[in-house]
Amino acid sequence: MSVEQKQKRIEIAAGREKADLVIKNASIVNVFTNEILSGDIAIHDSLIAGVGDYSGKEEIDAGGMYVCPGLIDCHVHIESSMITPAEFARVVLPHGTTTIIADPHEIANVCGIEGIHFMLNEARNVPMNIFYMMPSCVPATPFENNGAALTARVMEPFAGSCHILGLGEVMNYPGVLAGDRDILNKIELYDNAVVDGHSSGLSEHELCAYKAVGVLTNHECTNIDEVIAHLRLGMYVQIREGSAARNLEDIISGLIERGVPLNHCLFCTDDKHLEDISREGHISYNVKKAVSLGVDPIEAIKMATINPAKCYHLKRLGAVAPGYSADLLILSDLNSFDIEKVLFRGSVVCEKGKKPDISRIIDDPNVLNTVRIPNLSPEHLKIKIKGDKANVITIIPNQLITKKERLAVPKDNGNNFIPDEVFSKIAVVERHKATGNIGLGIVKGFGIRNGAIASTVAHDSHNLIIIGDNDADMLLAAKVLKEANGGYTVVSGGEVIGTLPLPIAGLMSDRDAFFVENKLAGMIESAKSLKVPDGIDPFVTLSFLALPVIPELRVTDRGLFDVGSFSFIDI
Repeated sequence: MSVEQKQKRIEIAAGREKADLVIKNASIVNVFTNEILSGDIAIHDSLIAGVGDYSGKEEIDAGGMYVCPGLIDCHVHIESSMITPAEFARVVLPHGTTTIIADPHEIANVCGIEGIHFMLNEARNVPMNIFYMMPSCVPATPFENNGAALTARVMEPFAGSCHILGLGEVMNYPGVLAGDRDILNKIELYDNAVVDGHSSGLSEHELCAYKAVGVLTNHECTNIDEVIAHLRLGMYVQIREGSAARNLEDIISGLIERGVPLNHCLFCTDDKHLEDISREGHISYNVKKAVSLGVDPIEAIKMATINPAKCYHLKRLGAVAPGYSADLLILSDLNSFDIEKVLFRGSVVCEKGKKPDISRIIDDPNVLNTVRIPNLSPEHLKIKIKGDKANVITIIPNQLITKKERLAVPKDNGNNFIPDEVFSKIAVVERHKATGNIGLGIVKGFGIRNGAIASTVAHDSHNLIIIGDNDADMLLAAKVLKEANGGYTVVSGGEVIGTLPLPIAGLMSDRDAFFVENKLAGMIESAKSLKVPDGIDPFVTLSFLALPVIPELRVTDRGLFDVGSFSFIDI
């Protein structure tokens, strides 16, 4: 910012010149004093110049309505929405989110540093602030094959980027506690920035060790005792309310009951589906829900504005005050949080309920054509059963955890497993480097009949995952996604019922949110027609069956993995 710009702002703030834009007659939410102040907001060159009595070249009469800072989602994975950063901005801006802090570890696990470049480039010229955290765990585990590795050396050129605020969620907390040099080198690289955490169930001493190396935040707290343990150490607790994980009610209720200050509490979504954003809102939903539970509306707004801005050192965000960015919401009601207008850097970017016009530019070959698998045959899918019983992955409805069971399963005369209405076959095919790795398993409780479902969204390495009750449909599903360069597909009786192509890294669509949301809804209905029971989201459940850090039994491209013993086991 030049001296001339500062001089101009002084003239406007002092009332000697008219501002570019003035929001008149506003009830201003002051996040510093917890007051509602009546007055005007003078804006010049994207920043607030003054708050008080002003006139402007252009004026918006708020008519006594409330004005608060734009909302901040402090931890989100854009890829989980299956749309690009630009399209994601178009979806969340009408809900008042003007800043997101995203961890792109999904695309990094597929495309490595080129995936980071894509996300950064996509965020340019978008009417919202999109910041990133550098993914800390790529690959996420040593028990599967992903597409790339991000070492401290690879990360180093990005350490000074103004668009990368720090190190993404440190899921490898066992490595931290063991003093592993690889993860500590990454933390050291961002020693003067923010290091996000990802841990649950740590002992008092373990949490101290985690914080002692610089981990500042955690979005995995699920109960009030964990929350308070973090707050006592000066950590920030990111209260998550997404699609699969909804922790807000338990945490907020506990904080209110114990009278704990909320200044180190933030809001995030982590992963929230398009359908849920359309129905509920984004961070605005967190604010409204907190208020409904008894949090003062201004305190709830602070958890979505000034608190995350302070945590992530965003000095121009999070408040309605001179020198702050004019990212503002005009609200007709504070309790219901009804948004009339959204401003970004002093310009109205959307009116009530309307999505802004944001163009998407997808021309990066480095994130396309990422499904590299061999032609598969029935031989690749044979599961030989030794003995009377097999190790089975048993799904628990409405949960991501599974149960490890040893059960008698149906088999043919050659002792090959035969799926039926109880037991399904699952395959994970390495799809990044065409290694030919295929892990196989048996699943109880998915219930699929007369078909197969496949996806290239399989956390966290995102290999091709297929589940079905017959080899022919499973092989067809694999072929369909190979040709589509990734996505979701449902196959039955040799026919493709539906496919949602996700050609960007096999994770994101090149279409708009309306298409993706509606197509996905149809795909879920198609999957349900194959007898997948209630309590099981076909695609979400399938995607997590490959994640070898959630108990008890998983399958990766390297085989059947017992999370309890952290080892591969025979079927």
